[in-house]
Amino acid sequence: MSKGILAVVSGFSGAGKGTVMKRLMESHDNYALSISVTTRQPREGEEDGREYFFRTNEEVEEMIREDQLLEHAKYVDHYYGTPRRYVEDRLAEGKDVILEIEIQGALQIKKKVPEAVLVFITPPSMEDLEKRLTGRGTEEPEVIASRLSRASEEAKGIEKYDYILVNDNVEDCVKTLHNLILSEHLRTQRNMDFIRKIQEESRIFKKGE
Repeated sequence: MSKGILAVVSGFSGAGKGTVMKRLMESHDNYALSISVTTRQPREGEEDGREYFFRTNEEVEEMIREDQLLEHAKYVDHYYGTPRRYVEDRLAEGKDVILEIEIQGALQIKKKVPEAVLVFITPPSMEDLEKRLTGRGTEEPEVIASRLSRASEEAKGIEKYDYILVNDNVEDCVKTLHNLILSEHLRTQRNMDFIRKIQEESRIFKKGE
């Protein structure tokens, strides 16, 4: 059984990455969505190990000291992070692990797991992004302005990703992402054991032997 691929997916708020992730998980059974650790309290209906791993500040700080998190950040006095053990166990099972996080966390993971694949999802244009955010009709103008301002900052880091996906059509975007991850399984550096096997077997055809 081959080891799974760790795919880190980021994108602007309003780019539709959450919808893409949901459709990908519904369409294919070889994906595992990474579950984060958090120190915030569970909300109604949330369960430990399903939405998040709920831990205390002391527990998460110990995890940070012992390098048990692939990435972590602190938002509004609460820690959020990606547990190394959970991800590595799913990868060892042959699952392709999808991790949906922001740019800062994605770059932290790339340092610790160089073979991770970083994918950035974006709409066709920033004008389109603004239309999507205002079209929701669920947020105040100042919140939308804040999200667009943040997108302007995030755009500066897109070139650090391995792939960029334009989400003009959700189904096409899901299909492209799935095919992209499948192709990653075929990279030579991920298949060195097989390559060495073929090289060894081919020696019997070498002239003079």
